[in-house]
Amino acid sequence: MMIAGYIHTFHFTSIWSVFGASVILSILNIIIRPILIILTLPVTIVTLGLFIFVINGMTLWIVSELMGPDFQIDGFGTAILASIIMTFCNLIISNFIVKPLRKR
Repeated sequence: MMIAGYIHTFHFTSIWSVFGASVILSILNIIIRPILIILTLPVTIVTLGLFIFVINGMTLWIVSELMGPDFQIDGFGTAILASIIMTFCNLIISNFIVKPLRKR
């Protein structure tokens, strides 16, 4: 939801469509993402891991196609940009919130 506020080519209709998209994204990350990572391993090694952003963007774009008009990403570039923002947010949350809580 935060990404849709910053990127104007990223649209959703309701909070429920965002929850549905997150469930579909979780399923794709469990099933499809490992297969894509293995298939593109040489490219990922050559690009020093930056191709992972493309794989994440691909999974977001697939979610957008599966959800239809309820959850739309207007282009593949937007999906890659959204995956970069999601990765950055995940990094901040895990380093500044989760790790300090685990140290207690």
